[in-house]
Amino acid sequence: MTLFAELGMRYPVIQAPMAGVQDCALAMAATSAGALGSLPAAMLSGADLRQELSRLAASGPGPYNINFFCHRQHEPEPTAEQRWRQVLSPYYTEFGVDAAAPSRAPARAPFNDEHAALLAEFRPAVVSFHFGLPEPELLAQVKATGAKVFASATTVAEAQWLADHGADAVIAQGLEAGGHRGHFLSEDLSLQQGTFTLLPQVVAAVAIPVIAAGGIVDGKGIRAALALGASAVQVGTAFLCCHEATTSPLHRAALQGRHGQHTALTNLFSGRPARGIVNRLMRELGPLSVLPPDFPYASGALAPLRAAAEKAGDRGFSPLWAGQNISGCRSMAAAELIAAWVAEAGLV
Repeated sequence: MTLFAELGMRYPVIQAPMAGVQDCALAMAATSAGALGSLPAAMLSGADLRQELSRLAASGPGPYNINFFCHRQHEPEPTAEQRWRQVLSPYYTEFGVDAAAPSRAPARAPFNDEHAALLAEFRPAVVSFHFGLPEPELLAQVKATGAKVFASATTVAEAQWLADHGADAVIAQGLEAGGHRGHFLSEDLSLQQGTFTLLPQVVAAVAIPVIAAGGIVDGKGIRAALALGASAVQVGTAFLCCHEATTSPLHRAALQGRHGQHTALTNLFSGRPARGIVNRLMRELGPLSVLPPDFPYASGALAPLRAAAEKAGDRGFSPLWAGQNISGCRSMAAAELIAAWVAEAGLV
């Protein structure tokens, strides 16, 4: 029996965890349709995570993936914060934002003891990590719940490291993928490759299942990934316009607009490279810059500006996360989308 059949998945499809554009409703829809639904937990408070896990537990049988960040978080640097606010000050003036306004951006907490305790209580089938793996003691607590551990790799070296340090499956994240890059061994983006270049190399390099992620938006992409040795695929961008997603109207309009296919890696919104639709902030400051503070502090000074701009109907200061291939975005129920992929891929 394959790992994914063991988990109770009918199809080798994972709905990618996407913080800021979903809650557990999308995860429940994906799992109910035979895929593996995922909940992004890194931006949730302990109380909010408990509420979401309770809703998942009450939704009936089926596997779920709970996703966490496990970055090494440094103390904020006041000088970097001040510099960033100075860079943003002309935009503050334009939108009537108080430059001294406190941040209301949600925190991005790395995996910790509180998270581990909640996992021990709710026991999800899968726990996945971005930016490597947590410390061995915390990882041991996750393993003790019986959960399978997945983690993202952007290079062969990262995939091998994950396999050597306790991952049960590796998510091979191609350069096309939307949202934050999962790199953790090196910040050199030139080391990263496209999905269908990276995937067969990772499959050859590790003895654990490999999940393909990045640029896969339909049944043809699923079929191609499986043919190259993937045990499953992880799809994110194509779910952004589904009924169950919480994607904002401004974000949906960007995805469906004529410039939606123009994406770039940017560190302006969080301090770490992530792929999103190019907008005003990225054009005017350059998508990759030394100006913002380190992850995750860049979002703090941006939060009041983003709120004011969005209130005015302006998406120029919002992170519009999306992969390079938005052609699969459909305004429909997630179950319908998954059923179409499964039929096209010949999985039924």
